[in-house]
Amino acid sequence: MTAGVRQQPRDADQPRPRPGVHLGLVGWLTGLTVLAGVGYRLWLLLHAAPPTNSDEATMGLAALHIAQGQDFPVWFYGQQYMGTLEAYLAAPVFALAGGPSLLGLRVPTLALYALFLLLTWRLTLRLTGDRWFGLLVVALLALGSDRVVKNQLIAGGGYPEMNAAAAALAVLAVDLATGRPGWRLARWTTWGLLAGLMVWVDPLVLPYVVATGAVLVGFCRRELWGAAGALLSAAAVLGAAPLLLHSLLTGRNPLHAVLAASGANASAGWPDRLHGGLVLGPGLGLGFCAPGRCATWQLWWAFALPLLLAIVVVTAWRTVRTSDPDQTVVGPGAVSPRVAAAVRLALALAAVATLGAYTVSSSAGLTPVESSRYLSCLLLSLPALLWPVWAVARHGLGPAVTNRRGVSSTLVRSVAVLVLAATLGTAAHATWQAAQTAPATRAAEARHTELVSTLRHLGVRQVRAGYWTCNRLTFASAEQVVCAVVDDTLRPGFDRYPAYRREVDRAAAPAWVAPAGSPLAQVLDDRQRAVPGSLDLVTIEGWRIYLPR
Repeated sequence: MTAGVRQQPRDADQPRPRPGVHLGLVGWLTGLTVLAGVGYRLWLLLHAAPPTNSDEATMGLAALHIAQGQDFPVWFYGQQYMGTLEAYLAAPVFALAGGPSLLGLRVPTLALYALFLLLTWRLTLRLTGDRWFGLLVVALLALGSDRVVKNQLIAGGGYPEMNAAAAALAVLAVDLATGRPGWRLARWTTWGLLAGLMVWVDPLVLPYVVATGAVLVGFCRRELWGAAGALLSAAAVLGAAPLLLHSLLTGRNPLHAVLAASGANASAGWPDRLHGGLVLGPGLGLGFCAPGRCATWQLWWAFALPLLLAIVVVTAWRTVRTSDPDQTVVGPGAVSPRVAAAVRLALALAAVATLGAYTVSSSAGLTPVESSRYLSCLLLSLPALLWPVWAVARHGLGPAVTNRRGVSSTLVRSVAVLVLAATLGTAAHATWQAAQTAPATRAAEARHTELVSTLRHLGVRQVRAGYWTCNRLTFASAEQVVCAVVDDTLRPGFDRYPAYRREVDRAAAPAWVAPAGSPLAQVLDDRQRAVPGSLDLVTIEGWRIYLPR
């Protein structure tokens, strides 16, 4: 790779930026865009948005237990998959802050988003060499629809760290495949550690682990037979050690739990799966839809995505097959066209695998809006997907293609510009719609804070409530109020942390808590009417507290 270094023109589908194109200006604009993306999400966090839930609170309770040295969970409480890396990242924040909080729980996820943004910018420059295109990618990732910011900021397990890790794997793969000197063994070790960690944290990112790993095998086979391969393997085992040790000690296969969670035990018709996976999924997962729904006009990306994937696969594969294997380019951070095309191909194929796996799962048909979070990693493929569009918008098809096929270069460039503008415009509109919900979310969080304060004032320490109330209440009170889950018929529900139920069951007269207007509140109201005087009712805005006499 390093022998015979010479200046070579890039492939036609990979034009170089022209020298002197105000690189200082584009650098400043990129920096400001990064700050805008982080600032927008910080503003959301200060408004307690996106809204939290009991699943995120469960991760917060795990972080609290780690900070206290009380427990060191391998898996998300109540299940045998999805590693608790977010809890271990938040535990030091809780320790330094003197206690748990929603903001403290999300500080690491905000940092992971910023890291993802910077790594994707670097990856884009390494693959294309075009700073203006890098600015476009950063601008798209700085925007954030409802589904996107939920994936990036809610510490509910797996999603915030997946994209940052996958971007790091791709950048490391580019550096290693292109033969970049210096710190090579450290890069191999880091790649292996991140790959192992992601195997433990969440299998959704595995298509990107496999795809970038295939690039390394294709370009660095000889190096992998030596110290590099040994270090990578050892680091991967270390990263996946929590999963491996737990499986060995318990004899449980986490793959079974993952398949059950994906809907393998449920049933959904193929029309519903195809609609949820291929029509709704891309728009929701990539950030082109309003909170909780997709308008018809926002679904255009579902039709553009297959075409873009096909273009990337065909053009990148052609470059990999026809480029000189020894061809390199001179300049800091330069990447050969063959390596860049191979990584673009890997990102496109990983997107195909992700989309395909989601579409065949029953989750796509049963819960398409909420389960579109499984497509979170598709954001990493945006530089590969949009690069051919950008190249055509800036440079056209070239005289050879135009003359041979009689295609109007002006028309094709206009279509490419329209696609880029529609992509930015749709994402910006979805971001604006998501931002509109922040005041309501902040008000709802204030009502929940009042609920916690009221329970403390009443001296209530043990309660029974619904699943989506319980762990959120326990976390918000720093375990001063402990909750056991009941269903809408007052029967015991799913407790992710059984110790809380045992404590509530030992209590003499635990209270009941229910959101106003909920089925659980209706059942408790009926009980109060049936047995007058059995419960004292305390109401605050949005909540009803039932105190047994």
